[in-house]
Amino acid sequence: MTRARWIVVAVAAGCLLLAVIVGQVFQVAQGQSMAPTLDNQDRLIVNRLAYAMSSPQRGDVVMLRYPRDQRKMFVKRIIAVGGDSLRIEDGRVYVNDWLLEDGYVAVSGRSHDNLGTQVIPAEHYFLMGDRRNNSSDSRHWGLVKEDLILGRVSLRFWPSFGTPQ
Repeated sequence: MTRARWIVVAVAAGCLLLAVIVGQVFQVAQGQSMAPTLDNQDRLIVNRLAYAMSSPQRGDVVMLRYPRDQRKMFVKRIIAVGGDSLRIEDGRVYVNDWLLEDGYVAVSGRSHDNLGTQVIPAEHYFLMGDRRNNSSDSRHWGLVKEDLILGRVSLRFWPSFGTPQ
C-alpha cells in the first residue's frame, strides 16, 4: 500500500474512533417528521459531548428520549429554550414575539396549529419536527427536560452525507 493510502486509512480510522468516543451512531427508525432535513432510515452520528460545557440552543437538531416512553428515541429541532416565550398562530411560530425563521420547513410540511403563549421553564425545551403537519412533538407531549436530550445530531452519513441545518 502506498504512503498516501496509509494516510487516508489512518485519517478514516481516526475519524471513526473519534465518532465512537464522542458520538453515537443512530438510525432514524421510521417516519418523516424531520423531512426534508432528515429522512426515514438515515444513519446519524449524535455528539453526546455537545452539551457538556453548554446548553442546547434554539435551532439544534437533537436526539432525545421520548418523554412518554424513555426506551424510544426521537429526533427533533429545538424551537424554544428556558426563559423564552412561545406561541403558535396558524402554524407560524413566535419566540419572544419574533416570527421564527424556519426555512427548513417545506411548504408542504407546514401546519395550521394554534398554541397560546407559554413561557418555557429553566432546563426545559420546546421541540418540533421539521415536517410540522406530520410530527409528534412538544405540541402533543409537552416540554422536554434537559436530561432527556442525549446529544446534538452532528452528521448524517448514510444513505446521504451531510450536516443537518
